Amino acid sequence: MSEAPDPEVVELATKIFDLARRGQTEALVSYVDAGVPANLTNDRGDSLVMLAAYHGHAEAVQALLARGAAADEVNDRGQTPLAGAVFKGETEVIKALLEGGADPAAGTPSAIDTARMFGKAELLELFGAH
Repeated sequence: MSEAPDPEVVELATKIFDLARRGQTEALVSYVDAGVPANLTNDRGDSLVMLAAYHGHAEAVQALLARGAAADEVNDRGQTPLAGAVFKGETEVIKALLEGGADPAAGTPSAIDTARMFGKAELLELFGAH
């Protein structure tokens, strides 16, 4: 029998995920620097990098990657931050993820598949360069 999560821990985690969604880099990394795992995931498997990437926050993505977050962390639906950024058309985030080691072929659908789906030839060229 599992115990119910501590409401204070849930509240703190919710706050940290919201910081990633809003791109509040300084506050977000202060928590990571204080010991919150850089690869923290929510109940859907979305990492802090995924949330920052999907919402267009390249600076937050870079800061998290610099603190050891995985660029290719796959969520519960098989999606990577890079595929999410391609879907949202977030070019600066895409570049930050690629510079951080993201694999365009990772995930389902991959960033490559997503770029093909949406006819983003320029991104396919960018992926080819990495």
